[in-house]
Amino acid sequence: MFFTYLRRELRRRRKAALVVASGLALGIALVIVVNSVSAGMTRAQGTVLQSLYGLGTDMTVTKAQPPQGDGADSGRPRFRFDAKGDGDAGADTDQSRDLVMPQGFQTLDSATVGKVAGQDGVAQAVGGLSLQVTKVNGQFKRGEFRRGQNGGGAAGAAGGKPGAGGAGGGNTVEGGGADFSVNSYSVYGADVTQPKLGPLTTSKITSGRAFAAGDKDAAVAVVDSAYAKKNNLSVGSDLTVKTVAFKVVGIATADSGDATANLYVPLHQAQILAETPDKITTVYVQAKDSQDIGSVKQAIQKNVPDTTVTTSADLADTVSGSLSTAASLADTVGTWLSYIVLAAAFLVAGLLTSSAVSRRVREFGTLKALGWKSSRVTLQVAGEALVNGLIGGVLGIGVGLGAAYAITAASPTLTAKLAGAAGRAGMRSGAPGGGGMRAARHSAGKALDVALTAPVSLSVIGLAVALAVAGGLIAGGFGGWRASRLRPADALRRVE
Repeated sequence: MFFTYLRRELRRRRKAALVVASGLALGIALVIVVNSVSAGMTRAQGTVLQSLYGLGTDMTVTKAQPPQGDGADSGRPRFRFDAKGDGDAGADTDQSRDLVMPQGFQTLDSATVGKVAGQDGVAQAVGGLSLQVTKVNGQFKRGEFRRGQNGGGAAGAAGGKPGAGGAGGGNTVEGGGADFSVNSYSVYGADVTQPKLGPLTTSKITSGRAFAAGDKDAAVAVVDSAYAKKNNLSVGSDLTVKTVAFKVVGIATADSGDATANLYVPLHQAQILAETPDKITTVYVQAKDSQDIGSVKQAIQKNVPDTTVTTSADLADTVSGSLSTAASLADTVGTWLSYIVLAAAFLVAGLLTSSAVSRRVREFGTLKALGWKSSRVTLQVAGEALVNGLIGGVLGIGVGLGAAYAITAASPTLTAKLAGAAGRAGMRSGAPGGGGMRAARHSAGKALDVALTAPVSLSVIGLAVALAVAGGLIAGGFGGWRASRLRPADALRRVE
């Protein structure tokens, strides 16, 4: 009887049911779109952070920045050249120097990795050494001494200064000087025994092979594809850094954006190049549970002194550009708008249902006169409203999925870059994301374009169904309350 009466009443009041369902559908669809876009923003930001941090990396630990003025000159790079030569070659001898310095001039003891790994909530930790190599190559050229016509030669021969001869002397030195070229590139020392954590995981080996555990002490290198193309390097090529000759065993292509480093070598070899045995610049940390990242950060800061801990959330705050603006709009304006529209839809559905009950006074009064109890009348009204809510949920899910698919198909491009302050901090500390050079590139305005998608998860679909049921129950509650207060006498008074 209940379902028969329900079906008949919904068919008889199709327009009113469609209005209620459409209002709920609009609110539910908007909630789905906002949630899916927010998820897309999170995924896009994750893409940016992944290119800086590395897959699986939740936070980085670096040396705490000393106060301004403390040891400001201790790490200043110095080039020393011997301008004296033998025989006629003299200062015309070619000069070449490779200056290898840790990024930011700040290092940690390798034992820090073990201390960090021992903290509660840490799944694994791996150390790395980010280096900046500056190669200076060229020569000092000796000037040519030319004697003047009036006695300048005697003065010159006697050891006087050029041009210091008698009156009319015109001794001069022509030519000479220095001609040097400067080339700079980045090197990252990777712990080859733990290849699943660290900046190298943001690149894919497209030629050759990755590091193996047996490469710990080997002079082998993996080269970024862009750097390899620029310098005509391929698998099997030899390249020299300082005095160490490395064999290229693999070519890596960054998954997104720029590579963390131009050249990757085993950690031990990087320490030899920088003459920093048992030193690292960064510890990359993976937490056991992503929900515990905050507590893990606090534990490391408390128990591992003189360090700075940076999480992916901290780094996300430095991401600017249209990606940051769109994410802010989705999190604030979009979320509040969806709440307002959904609340309005629930309110309208409740009012329309209550109004429909008012127009059915004679019907419900007559049913009560025939023996229907108030609870049965209330249940009948609530059932009709619940069906309307479910219909609205189906329509809302369909509209929301369609809108999310349209956004994904269009794939609007957003731009992300790191703020200048973050870049300067990265330059000083050598982290996060493999060193200050990378952060400096972002701070200089080099942007990363990310395609926006709008993924819809099962949890969002479940939320939509729950909202549909809630909307139906709210509307049914309004109408049922009105219906329960009707008396048979009211129906009899309205009969004409």
